Amino acid sequence: MGRIVAIANQKGGVGKTTTAVNLAASLAIAEQRVLLVDLDPQGNATSGLGHPHRRVERGTYQMLVGDATLDAIVLETDLDGLSVAPSSPDLAAAALELVDEETRFTRLRDGLRPFADRWDWILIDCPPSLGLLTINALTAADAVLVPLQCEYYALEGLSDLTGTIQRIKSGLNAGLELDGVLLTMWDPRSNLNREVADEVRRHFHVYETTIPRNVRLAEAPSHGKPVILYDASSRGSHGYLNLAREILDAAEAA
Repeated sequence: MGRIVAIANQKGGVGKTTTAVNLAASLAIAEQRVLLVDLDPQGNATSGLGHPHRRVERGTYQMLVGDATLDAIVLETDLDGLSVAPSSPDLAAAALELVDEETRFTRLRDGLRPFADRWDWILIDCPPSLGLLTINALTAADAVLVPLQCEYYALEGLSDLTGTIQRIKSGLNAGLELDGVLLTMWDPRSNLNREVADEVRRHFHVYETTIPRNVRLAEAPSHGKPVILYDASSRGSHGYLNLAREILDAAEAA
C-alpha cells in the first residue's frame, strides 16, 4: 500500500501546491509510482500538471460525494509514473453537501483505500484552511509534510496546524505523524529567515533540504508543467529532487 502524505498549511502563499506538484514529479523521476490528489477547489495542482481544472469532468468532488470511484477520475500526466486525481471548483460545495453525513471526515480515506496499492506514494494537496477537506486529508494520511515560509506569522499557523493534527490523532487517525517542515522561499542571506528557521528546528523535525526563491518555479505552472519538465537545471528543480531523495532515503531507513 502506498504511503499517503498530506501536504498541508492553512496559511496561503507558502509554496504548498508548488511543493505538491514538484515533489510528486521528483518522486516519479526517481522511478516511484505517484498519485497526486488535488483536494483544493482552486485546482492549481491539476492545472500545474497539464489539466486545466475547468475542463475536468470528474474529479475529487465526485469521489467524495460518491458519484465516482478513484479509478474513474485519475488522469495521466506528461511524466511516466505520475498520475493526478484532479480537482475543480465544484469541490468547494463538498463541505456543505457532506456537513450532516456521519462519514463526512472519512470520505477521502474510504475512496483511496481500495486503490492505494497501485502507487508507492499518494500525495494530497490540501486547501489553505483547516476545514472539512483538510480534515479528510489528515484522516486519510499516514504523515503530514508542512511547507513553511520563514516569517513570524507562519509560526502561529504552524501551532494551529499541529493542534489540529493532535486532535485528529486522538480521534480519527491514531497513526498520523508530522513527518517534517519544509522551508520554502528560502533566502540564506535573510536574518529573519535564519531566526525563524532556528525557532522551528527547536520544536519540529525540519528537512535538511530547503527550497529557494526561484523564478522558474513560479513560471512553470503557467506552462502546465512541473519545474523538472520546464527547466531541469534550475535551482528550484534541484531543490525538489534533493527533497525527494531525502524522503526516499528516510523511508528506506525506517
